[in-house]
Amino acid sequence: MAAFFAELLFDLVRILVGDWLRQATVTVCAWLDTKIHGRGARLVVGGLLGLAAYFLVPVIAGLLGF
Repeated sequence: MAAFFAELLFDLVRILVGDWLRQATVTVCAWLDTKIHGRGARLVVGGLLGLAAYFLVPVIAGLLGF
C-alpha cells in the first residue's frame, strides 16, 4: 500500500514540475522575443536555444522519469 501511494505521489510531483518547466519556458521565450530585433539575431539565438534543448531535454526528462 505504501508503494502505491509513493508511486502516486511521485507521478504528481513529476506532472507538477513538468508543467512548471513548460510554463517557465513559454514565459522566457515570450520575453526574449520582445528583446531580439532582426532576423539574423533571431536565427542565431534560436539555433543556440535549440542546441541547448537538444542536450538538456533528455537530461531533464531522465531526472523526472519521463
